[in-house]
Amino acid sequence: MLDIFDILGPVMVGPSSSHTAGAVRIGRMARTLLGAEPVRAEIGLHGSFAETGQGHGTDRALVAGLLGLKPDDLGIPDSFAIADNQGLAFHFHTVSLREAHPNTAVIEVSSADGKHLTLQAASTGGGRIRVDRLDGVEVNFTGIFNTLVIRNQDENGAVAAVTSVLNQLRINVANMSLCRHKRGGDALMVIETDQHIKPHQVAFLSELTGILSVTYYDKEDDDDVSGFDEGNL
Repeated sequence: MLDIFDILGPVMVGPSSSHTAGAVRIGRMARTLLGAEPVRAEIGLHGSFAETGQGHGTDRALVAGLLGLKPDDLGIPDSFAIADNQGLAFHFHTVSLREAHPNTAVIEVSSADGKHLTLQAASTGGGRIRVDRLDGVEVNFTGIFNTLVIRNQDENGAVAAVTSVLNQLRINVANMSLCRHKRGGDALMVIETDQHIKPHQVAFLSELTGILSVTYYDKEDDDDVSGFDEGNL
């Protein structure tokens, strides 16, 4: 069944929900998961984003999202000038990805305090997005739910400790995925929840044994998200 969002689409600055609203949300997701003010971004455009993105304003929308603007912000067309004023350096290039959605961007972003993040995400239509890779690890989440991104040591008990705390907090897990580069190395948990998670609860999770960092994407509504990053411990 279609909801009103699917029928009417998002409130946004045009011309296209895929090339504009979706692109803004991809940029905002990268900013949130970085957990800090970005100062440099290398942005790769794939498929339709690369072919028609400039004419549709995709480039300006992605930069606007990195600056923290929302899809309905009238400042989106001026995002390049705003980025210059705020000290965000960026560069665009074309990438070719196997089996990727045609509206895909790969964003390598860094902050002044040394944080780095590489995110691959697609704009799937109607202003919606899907994150496909995070720091080289294959993932699959959309931002429709509140989302915890937890980096942890790949050791016995780490996953159980996190889910036990969420259970005690009466936070229901909607979706969960686990990924790792190699056995015994760093691993990644992506946990989507029905309930919002408060900053002090995120901080408590970050203090659990074996947890390296916790980043939280708080879905306030369709056009508003805020991030909380506890950083590396």
